[in-house]
Amino acid sequence: MNARICKGAVLTALALAIGAAGGYWFAQAPRHAEPEPAKAEQVPAQEQREVLYWYDPMVPQQKFDQPGKSPFMDMQLVPRYADESGDSAAVSIDPSVTQNLGMRLTSVSRESLASELEAFGSLTFNSRDVALVQARSGGFVERVYRRAPEDLLAAGDPLVDLLVPEWTAVQEEFLALRDLGDTALLAAARQRLRLAGMPQRLIERVERSGKVQPLWTVTSPIAGVLQVLDVREGMTLAAGQSLARINGLSSVWLEVAVPEAQTTGVSLGQKVEARLPAFPGEVLDGKVGALLPQANLDSRTVRLRVELDNTDGRLRPGMSAQVRLTRPSEQSALFVPNEAVIRTGRRALVMLAEAEGRYRPVEIRLGREFADKVEVLQGLEEGQQVVASGQFLLDSEASLRGVQAQALGQPMPMAQPALHESEGRIDAIDEDGLLLTHGPFKTLGMPGMTMTFPLADPALGEGLEVGDRVRFGVRETDDGLLIERLHKLEVQP
Repeated sequence: MNARICKGAVLTALALAIGAAGGYWFAQAPRHAEPEPAKAEQVPAQEQREVLYWYDPMVPQQKFDQPGKSPFMDMQLVPRYADESGDSAAVSIDPSVTQNLGMRLTSVSRESLASELEAFGSLTFNSRDVALVQARSGGFVERVYRRAPEDLLAAGDPLVDLLVPEWTAVQEEFLALRDLGDTALLAAARQRLRLAGMPQRLIERVERSGKVQPLWTVTSPIAGVLQVLDVREGMTLAAGQSLARINGLSSVWLEVAVPEAQTTGVSLGQKVEARLPAFPGEVLDGKVGALLPQANLDSRTVRLRVELDNTDGRLRPGMSAQVRLTRPSEQSALFVPNEAVIRTGRRALVMLAEAEGRYRPVEIRLGREFADKVEVLQGLEEGQQVVASGQFLLDSEASLRGVQAQALGQPMPMAQPALHESEGRIDAIDEDGLLLTHGPFKTLGMPGMTMTFPLADPALGEGLEVGDRVRFGVRETDDGLLIERLHKLEVQP
């Protein structure tokens, strides 16, 4: 047993000695292996950018030639790249990222305003071609002819038979005076018939027949559609009571709904072409007869009225029509796609594309809209490029970075140090500024720590107390980080 143990110990010691010698030989062997090409290609794009120097954001005036830990603060030095513009009014996005986001650019173009406007409309009754039938005197309804609303009537079609007792008495008096042969008295009696409300045709019938006409047949004065018939047999009527309402069809109105943003340039007498699905291939010509004063609150459109001839009776109210309005040619104007505009409610913005992947929010003033484009009155120039797809992502990024949109009438802002934001707690307030325990500055690559920040304006510190949580923005200056934006955070219950 002891012999076996001794033999095993010897073998183990021998193996360890061989392993140590082999390790020493490998350690001393020269290294001539080159890095694999695949690994060389895996160098991040950021490391391939030219670095001007490294610096500590708290002491930016001190520059270092090599990366490493700051001698002033417990943090790593930050690189300053040659392609950094330092423009706080623009957002820089890597070209590969913009491609992944599906961002699409479009140019600001100068075009002539469309000379034609497409819209939709519908046919309605001509409200000026209306006949109201009333009872001329009090009486009784003896008969109602077989009529119903929406029946088509010809001029002279009977509606109802009325018995008017007052007319019977004056007719008998007229016939008695006629037999006397006194011309003056006969003329006075005829005038009395008219004053009683008898129509001229009924007076002529009495005079021609020599008999009393107890019934008056009320007829339609015009050809058209019977819209209302308010009588029934046996009814008692008062003088002036309405019997029927008839709307003529010799002409109809075409009411066109035009978006309120496109009504500029529309005027009375403007030529209109209408195409109805009921009559394919036919074009009906007309002119704008009225521009109605009230816009539709739901569709935000303004109505135009066009009168169309309908002597053949083919056009029926309720039919739809596709309308083309011919407008006089106007001067050219700048246009961008509607989808490129960010409407905030108070103003309109676009993301202006610049060189080297920079995007700047710019305020613009809009004009008229035409189809999928909108006129730009101020804020852009011809040939500039704006983001047409993905601009809301850029706008959100700009808001997070505190980038302010270029206001109307203002020149392009000069490049200035960027604003970096973080949140923290106030540990002390003194004349030098605020002692803050803050989180990391992501845009600086600076970790969270406790340090003192001077204030760009002493008014920023008014109303603040030790222990308050704040969100603040700092800029890099020659003297370090300077607080230029600060507001107190509400404490969540």
